[in-house]
Amino acid sequence: MQISMHDIHKAFGSNKVLEGVNIEIKDGEVHALMGENGAGKSTLMNILTGLHKKDSGTILADGKETVFDNPKQAEENGVAFIHQELNIWPDLTVLENLFINKEPVTHFGLLNTRKMKAVANEQFKKLAISIPLHQEAGKCSVGQQQMIEIAKALMTDAKVIIMDEPTAALTEREIQTLFQVIQSLKDQGVSIVYISHRMEEIFTICDSITVMRDGKTVDTKSIPDTSFDEVVRKMVGRELTDRFPERSPNPGDTMLEVKGLSRKGAFQDISFSVRSGEIVGVSGLMGAGRTEIMRTIFGLDGKYGGEIHLNGKPVTIKSPHQAVSLGLGFITEDRKEEGLVLDFSLKDNIALPSLYSFAPKGLINEKSEQDFVELLIKRLTIKTESASTSAKNLSGGNQQKVVIAKWIGIGPKVLILDEPTRGVDVGAKREIYQLMNELTDRGVAIIMVSSELPEVLGMSDRILVFREGKLTGEVSKEEATQEKIMTLATGGQEDE
Repeated sequence: MQISMHDIHKAFGSNKVLEGVNIEIKDGEVHALMGENGAGKSTLMNILTGLHKKDSGTILADGKETVFDNPKQAEENGVAFIHQELNIWPDLTVLENLFINKEPVTHFGLLNTRKMKAVANEQFKKLAISIPLHQEAGKCSVGQQQMIEIAKALMTDAKVIIMDEPTAALTEREIQTLFQVIQSLKDQGVSIVYISHRMEEIFTICDSITVMRDGKTVDTKSIPDTSFDEVVRKMVGRELTDRFPERSPNPGDTMLEVKGLSRKGAFQDISFSVRSGEIVGVSGLMGAGRTEIMRTIFGLDGKYGGEIHLNGKPVTIKSPHQAVSLGLGFITEDRKEEGLVLDFSLKDNIALPSLYSFAPKGLINEKSEQDFVELLIKRLTIKTESASTSAKNLSGGNQQKVVIAKWIGIGPKVLILDEPTRGVDVGAKREIYQLMNELTDRGVAIIMVSSELPEVLGMSDRILVFREGKLTGEVSKEEATQEKIMTLATGGQEDE
């Protein structure tokens, strides 16, 4: 199916989000859609699939003017959208999630679970997914939920599939499987709109690219006719120097040390330390236990075995409140469910962990709170009309910046960052990296969990690699390579 969107305009109140956007998607091509957070990419695709109504402009599907009333109608006509923020029903099983509103029935009107399982297993086999169909979806990791969403879209027999940050929560192995599926769909004539901030993926899998900036189309080119630097320049409207800012670490005393940390069924006998002014990267495949270890250190997941030491003193952390009081901050991998109160304003979200500092006598000093929030909004260049804007109305990348602002605001001694740049554009990524450098310059100890190997290699002073709940190796910055880390993460043998 060929899609043509011409001169699309859209405003939410006085906020002009799209101003004359043009995009052409050809049959059987993988078309990248790139731009900074807030450029209007997701809004444009939401208009195509009927979630939002355009104010003006034309949409053609195979040359015929088309307007879908809602996403369900778009899906019925062959246009499916895998959203960046997952639409999983946590209390339903994996199988039930796959067939919501599409449940097949027998001649007697009963649920045809045999057919459901057969179709689900066929899609899971294609995607190399091994998640029990009877498992509650809420108990799946973010990456597993992402794969469920991808499987769900493939089951619709779509002619156009929009993928918004499809690999944000996936491991390297899962990304390669997804790329094979995309190539197979392309061979069948299916068109893919691929929204991503990961340049390597764009230049690996895509045929052409449209760049947006501030609600406008900047350019469309075939991938062989452009370059990484040109795309970045068009996205941000300026030259961007090296992707990862230079680090000059000067590590001090050990701030956090764990000895023999264990939790039944999740991880065992984990020992490592992080010093002030240091960034320790944490790498590993999905299911390696990285996030579970960090949640345990922060007091989120109950009892554990082993020891945790802060500033050389043994502590038993039983709750996040206690962790914060001890100088720990934790930027969670799941900003939507755990990092933000979506109905709260930016101000309320950013100030939440620091409220006591604004209310020494029980009453909040609103001017101090406002000044504090405005400073962080400015420092992290969060795109918003005001601090009173609801968090749910921000783009995914700007939501991530709010989560980061919230935890920076408490002045942590140890900051755990779990996938800190997930869904964040290339310009904003660099701002986060610079901020990490500033924090370590001030003596903050940082643990960075990331599934992006270039990020781990580019920002870490040391790298810890986990596999199946065990620490399989520690690699210095000087000796770290993608091959070395993947070998440790997969249990393979290094070449001599």
